[in-house]
Amino acid sequence: MTRKLQADVVVVGGGPAGINAAIAAGRQGASTVLIERYGFLGGMSTAASVYPWMTFHTEQGLQVIKGIGQEIVERLIERGGSPGHLRDTIGFVHTVTPYHPEIYKLLAIDMLKEAGVKLLLHSFVDGVQVEDQYIRSVQLTGKSGPIQVSGSMFVDTSGDADVAYLSGVPTLMGRDGDKRTQPMTMKFRMRGVDIEAIRQNMIENPTNFYHKTPFSELNVLPLTGIQGFYSQWNAAQVPINRDQVLLFTGPAHDEVLVNCTRVQGLDGTNVEDLTQAEEEGLRQVLLMAEFLQSSVPGFAQASISSVATQIGIRETRRIDGLYQLGIDDVVTGRRFDDVIARSGYPIDIHDPSGKGVTEALVRGDGAYDIPYRCLVPQQVHNLLAAGRCISTSHEALATTRLTPSCMATGQAAGTAAAIASANSTTAAEVDIKQLQALLVQGNAVLE
Repeated sequence: MTRKLQADVVVVGGGPAGINAAIAAGRQGASTVLIERYGFLGGMSTAASVYPWMTFHTEQGLQVIKGIGQEIVERLIERGGSPGHLRDTIGFVHTVTPYHPEIYKLLAIDMLKEAGVKLLLHSFVDGVQVEDQYIRSVQLTGKSGPIQVSGSMFVDTSGDADVAYLSGVPTLMGRDGDKRTQPMTMKFRMRGVDIEAIRQNMIENPTNFYHKTPFSELNVLPLTGIQGFYSQWNAAQVPINRDQVLLFTGPAHDEVLVNCTRVQGLDGTNVEDLTQAEEEGLRQVLLMAEFLQSSVPGFAQASISSVATQIGIRETRRIDGLYQLGIDDVVTGRRFDDVIARSGYPIDIHDPSGKGVTEALVRGDGAYDIPYRCLVPQQVHNLLAAGRCISTSHEALATTRLTPSCMATGQAAGTAAAIASANSTTAAEVDIKQLQALLVQGNAVLE
């Protein structure tokens, strides 16, 4: 027998975008349901160990993402779950935000409860009922049997545009031409790392690292991220199609997060490809750990302390919405009348087939606008997207996919969904000025 639930706003996907969307909708007085397939919240931040969050700021250090995302950071600080925003120097000069994933998981639940949101974990959306270009309900599969959740507005924060795809909404995948997506990465943590030995090696061998800060200053800077070990990497000939090792320290004092594995040419929406990716990712993790232990100063006594629950996915489906944010919009720092969020993260494309990373800075004040139209799909009237699956080009996705940007678009989508539900309008008919005013009231940065 199918259990039936109903809400004003139904949010599918409990990652950073979905958490913020549901909180935003609930705070506007909309009855809200948040649906998540795992037994915990956090999306790629927890399931795939994406760490740290970067970035809420421009390269120049101006904070352009606040709102619910900043509130989460402040409440993590109160609980000992984050040191707050730290100025990093890896590659571009970033401000990064380390966080404790387990504390984040519980904080998210507490904030959802405060906003009156009903949370359904262990629930997978496998069907969508559409009538006359409106979603009537989503179908959930779980341990307790099928559940049908009806709503007046739906927000797709699945990362993979699952609801949009099942609704028949036009979607895009990968880069133009061959449709290949950015590679997947299995991240893992190691404990027992001698951070000071790494720091000393950086000072003594600066040409072996990609770093912008003078190495004489490293003893007074938080070592939140480094990439390099080129000579050791080249000598070891580790069979991973990547040209550097990327590490982030924390949360513990002797702990690092390793971001180096690279699984290419597979589709993150295909279960057979995902199965292959999980196997290959784990094989690469063990190869990487062995390389670090045998070849890199500071890792001789280190061991793997955790491996991500699932392989990290940078890119899959995205909606083909009313506007597609492009690379020129990003790098020129374009402004839009219907801005609902800003971001200062540069273009950062992990090559779908090669070793490298394509990078491009944002000009002007270092930030660009994300317009509301990127959240609005075609054909279905009561659906919005937020997070990784908003309407962008392959190149622009390389910045909008970052966690703080997903938090910002999530807050905007949840707020807009609540407005549309209250006023019985479509997503496209939401009053932009009203939406922007509510976002600013919620401490979002739009200018």
